[in-house]
Amino acid sequence: MASTSTLFCRAKAILPFSSTLRRRLPLVGAICVLGLGLPNLFSAACRTRFAQSLPFAPLLRSKFRSQAKAMEGTQGSSTVPSIVVYVTVPNKEVGKKLAESLVREKLAACVNIVPGILSIYQWEGEVQTDSEELLIIKTRQSLFEALTEHVKTNHPYDVPEVIALPINAGSLNYLEWIKNSTKD
Repeated sequence: MASTSTLFCRAKAILPFSSTLRRRLPLVGAICVLGLGLPNLFSAACRTRFAQSLPFAPLLRSKFRSQAKAMEGTQGSSTVPSIVVYVTVPNKEVGKKLAESLVREKLAACVNIVPGILSIYQWEGEVQTDSEELLIIKTRQSLFEALTEHVKTNHPYDVPEVIALPINAGSLNYLEWIKNSTKD
């Protein structure tokens, strides 16, 4: 088996980039893995001849197949399709009031308020910079339209940010809790 220094030398020969870029490649790789999901990424990568020739490929293949199978079914009969919704607000008071009303109305199971967001955007032809807070809202996918209307009605912005990302997998107990904490 090749030593770490041999592998690094091979990587340098294959990737003749500046040392700064080589140091940042692991970060880029980590972001890609987080964004694509490691089991899915590895499953696709295992189909290449190079990936299959790696000495550790069988170990990783079995590990990530078992993880992928464990994640399957988390959206089963005891759960519902769920989403994470991002909403920015101008300050803590607006965020807390909106979060409490979403949970009280059972449009959300949980709302996290993340302070200290700096938003840079274009508005009416000008680049704007504002301090904001981010609401991270966990809810059912079926409640997205009602949640959006609630945000529009109770938000001070003319065009509030309301974007949703699917929850593809998660703790079965947590996903069941989202289902049980929100309205049908």
